[in-house]
Amino acid sequence: MNLLEAIVLGLIQGLTEFLPVSSSGHLVLAQNLLGIQQPGVTLEVLLHFGTLLSVFWVFGRDFLDLLRFPKDSLQRRFLLLLLVGIVPTAVIGLLLEDYMDQIFMSNRMVGLMLLVTGVMLLVLTRLPQGRKGIGQMKTVDALWVGLFQGIAVIPGISRSGATITGAIWRGLDRPAAVRYSFMLAAPVILGLTLLELKDLLSLGLEREMLVNYAAGSLVAFLSGILAIKFFIKLLQQEKFHYFAFYCWVAGLITIFLPAA
Repeated sequence: MNLLEAIVLGLIQGLTEFLPVSSSGHLVLAQNLLGIQQPGVTLEVLLHFGTLLSVFWVFGRDFLDLLRFPKDSLQRRFLLLLLVGIVPTAVIGLLLEDYMDQIFMSNRMVGLMLLVTGVMLLVLTRLPQGRKGIGQMKTVDALWVGLFQGIAVIPGISRSGATITGAIWRGLDRPAAVRYSFMLAAPVILGLTLLELKDLLSLGLEREMLVNYAAGSLVAFLSGILAIKFFIKLLQQEKFHYFAFYCWVAGLITIFLPAA
């Protein structure tokens, strides 16, 4: 993989990991339309690491507050809610792990899931404004958002779109939904990175590709920051229907692509 391809994949990963359009679906499009090969284990690890740093960069103060063994009852509750939200995601991920490669290799399935993501985003625009802050969030709310995030392990389903939809459907206000959704993403991305790191250690590092890999990771980090901030502004302006239409177009294109 050359430098330009690594940069393009970093841009795709950073933007689509946080915008409600599905990173896996766009990887299929990149492979077919741009002729970019699927990234190897090393690049996958570094791309996920770059997007993980994006979350920490934007929500760094919140994470520091949680990691300092918070004495504030609201912070302790928020930490508990994050831990609860991880559970259904982990369970669904483990149950579907053996089927992910098969789904990912099916353009038709990924395209159909992009269509589902578009419907979900349109539903999001019709949901009433929630009034719950983090302080009013219940354990069952965290479980539901975690369930939505778990469903998003299916290639073509947007993680951010699913979790925000789940959070607002459970009555969270938009700032609380964004904060909980993106902070819940961090342990999931970290988990993926660690799983891929295990494979990387067994395969070894391709030293001659380090510059390309570092460039891809840096681009994923920077574009991830931009995507998160843009997403937050977009949610405030209630313009998710544009992304719904986009997902439908991308989904139809993906369905009719030849097999990768």
